[in-house]
Amino acid sequence: MKCELDHEFFRELNEMDPGDVCRRALCRYDRDNRSYILEAWGNLYAVYHESDEIKPVDGSLPQVNKNSALVILFYLLRAADILVKNEWISEKDIPGGVRFFTGPHSIPGHLIVEKFGNDLNGFRKACETLGGEKGDMADASYIFRITPRIPAAVLFWLGDSEFEPEVKILFDRTIDRHLPIDVIFALVVELCERIASHDHCCLYK
Repeated sequence: MKCELDHEFFRELNEMDPGDVCRRALCRYDRDNRSYILEAWGNLYAVYHESDEIKPVDGSLPQVNKNSALVILFYLLRAADILVKNEWISEKDIPGGVRFFTGPHSIPGHLIVEKFGNDLNGFRKACETLGGEKGDMADASYIFRITPRIPAAVLFWLGDSEFEPEVKILFDRTIDRHLPIDVIFALVVELCERIASHDHCCLYK
């Protein structure tokens, strides 16, 4: 299945040295099939740089959608060979984030709030089903390993008589070294949508 992404991005990847890409992105290269094998969104994906295709290695899984494909492809193109800092920041702390993440680019945490309300156990079950690792922030939090170098944390606060439930997404301080800001937005939209629709989402293990 062809991806709905600009051919130029695949051409750029096609011109890169596989050894360099694998070192930066912590993936491997399948020389027989001319594809990169990357763990992303909790599963293995094959990226065929000559035919503009991204497919789950497990053929029983659904095809990758555009937001997921954007994250996978740009991670291979831009990932930096640096360690995760384990320092959490909000979208506003990303360079350019104060201006970018507003209006139509606001973080869609409301999707999760609308799904679960004050159902903390439902939120926990969804995140655990989707491969999240339990964190120690907010009333409940889960860390998702989107790619080997990109963790994202989803924080959930219960509401009360004065405040509505609230969800925030945090990123490792290094995220802008791996993805451009518009692809970071695609990542967070995909993450929120997966959690909010977990009943019929089967893209994680």
